[in-house]
Order: sequence, then structure tokens, then C-alpha cells
Amino acid sequence: MQENKDKSIEDLVDDAKGYLEARVEYTRLYLVEKASKIFADLVTSTAVIVCFILAFLFGSVTLALYLSDVLGSYSGGFGCVSLIYIFLAIVVYLTKDKYIEKAIINVAIRKYFDKLADKEEEEDAKL
Repeated sequence: MQENKDKSIEDLVDDAKGYLEARVEYTRLYLVEKASKIFADLVTSTAVIVCFILAFLFGSVTLALYLSDVLGSYSGGFGCVSLIYIFLAIVVYLTKDKYIEKAIINVAIRKYFDKLADKEEEEDAKL
């Protein structure tokens, strides 16, 4: 009888060790998955932002060259584009607290909850 108890205690200890090892491995894989998703999101967002910036810069130069041709002066065309950007900067500065910050916050929250819903759908599909 005593031998049976010793054997079952050893089995219990072995099972506990196996459970802990599996739990540590699961946690490690979960963290790797989260880190890779964050990294992928960061890389794709950076690529999109870089493309938008390049399109914006080339569009600005194109507009400045077109206005230069219309006005007959390079300084006039590039000056008009500069005035447009100064005007836009003033509008953004005056409306940032009321409209722009709220819009950015809402987009960030919506993106977070969309990802959370996607995760829940994946977990439901696994079950």
C-alpha cells in the first residue's frame, strides 16, 4: 500500500512538472505570436506611411511646377504651394483639439477592438 502511494505521488509530481513545462512553452509561443503580430503591423504601417509621404512630396513638387508654369515664375509657384501649406498648418493647429485628436483616438480604438474581435473569432473557430 505504501509503495502504491509513493508511486502515485511520483506520478503526480511528474504530471505537475509536465503541466508546468507545457504551460511555460505555451506562454512562450503566445508571446512570440503577439510580438510577431506587433512587428508585422509596425512594418506594414511604416510602409504605408512612407508611400503616402512620397506621394505627398511628389504631388507637392508637381503642383509647384504646374503653378510655376501658370504664373511664369518658379518662385511664384513654389511660394503658392508654401502658402497653401501654411494655411493648412494654421487650420490644423486651430482644429486639432476639437476634431483631429478625437478622430485619431476613435480610429485607434476601433482598430484595437477590430483586432480583438478577430482574435475571438479565431479562438471560436479553434473550438
